[in-house]
Amino acid sequence: MDVNFPKDFDGWIEKKKQSHYKIKTPPLFKERDIWWVSVGVNVGFEEDGKNENFVRPVLIIKKFNRELFLGIPMSTKLKDNKYYVPVSVQGKTVSVMISQIRVFSSKRIWNKLSEMDEGDFFRVLEEVSKFFVLPFPPKREGRG
Repeated sequence: MDVNFPKDFDGWIEKKKQSHYKIKTPPLFKERDIWWVSVGVNVGFEEDGKNENFVRPVLIIKKFNRELFLGIPMSTKLKDNKYYVPVSVQGKTVSVMISQIRVFSSKRIWNKLSEMDEGDFFRVLEEVSKFFVLPFPPKREGRG
């Protein structure tokens, strides 16, 4: 973190309170949608949102219900590593940061940016599935 530009944790706490207590009908969102989402100000290398609403684009990969979804923050930064999946959004190449995957409340949603192409979406899902492949657990004594 650059000490000349400290993170606005206090501003985020106020915005987070407003988001939590606002009464609104959850927006209609679905898998493959990309929405501006208040991801907030986070700790360490967790991805932060930008501007007064602390937002960044988030790809919805799994809708659990009207209030919760699994999403992946996106970035204009392109990196050559397995955690940054390049995709095309509105004619521009951007990254889906699969290492930042998390559950979001629909109360964090601001407005819809786009819908991801099916081919890119399925490629992202394929990379996410690789991300969650875990090594086989060792056998414990006394268990078959």
